[in-house]
Amino acid sequence: MTFDDVVSFHGHACPGLAIGFRVAGVALQELGGKAADEELVAVVENNSCAVDAIQAMAGCTFGKGNLVFKDYGKQVYTFIRRPSGEAVRVAVTWDPARSDPETPEETAMWKRYSEGDRSPEVLEVVHARKTRKMQMILNAQASDLFEVKHLTATLPEAAKIYTTLRCDICGEKVMEPRTRKVGEQTLCIPCAENS
Repeated sequence: MTFDDVVSFHGHACPGLAIGFRVAGVALQELGGKAADEELVAVVENNSCAVDAIQAMAGCTFGKGNLVFKDYGKQVYTFIRRPSGEAVRVAVTWDPARSDPETPEETAMWKRYSEGDRSPEVLEVVHARKTRKMQMILNAQASDLFEVKHLTATLPEAAKIYTTLRCDICGEKVMEPRTRKVGEQTLCIPCAENS
């Protein structure tokens, strides 16, 4: 899969997507090919653009149960091969400020951008910086971007199929372990929280 393929899946090119592209490439090189089913599991510690690249390239998705999200806000990705438990942990160590420090103008434009300014002058500088960062990521040696550790991991449970129930208030379908008993009623979480 090319970076352009991943961009088509995600919807736009950005440095985060480039990181995910490179992370998935390292994992697949170390552990073998893309998951056809659930034999490769990705544990991602953030919900950034990088995760879309991992889904597209590694075949790890929420629907199949082989994409596990841990909301740690870290640029760390662990891939586990079933049934062996062979795993690789990829931590992003790359610091763009060391390889290509921002100019004072770029810093000022990023501040304006983060405050909601989408004027042409701001967008021009921000997009140029993003493009440079993407090119650095895509062209760098993996060792300049990541710390890669091999380990044996505890396998996460395989995806489970649960009984579907209907919420007694809204009537919507909900998987049984996500229901709540409130008195005699079986409720979905939103209805339970609002009752």
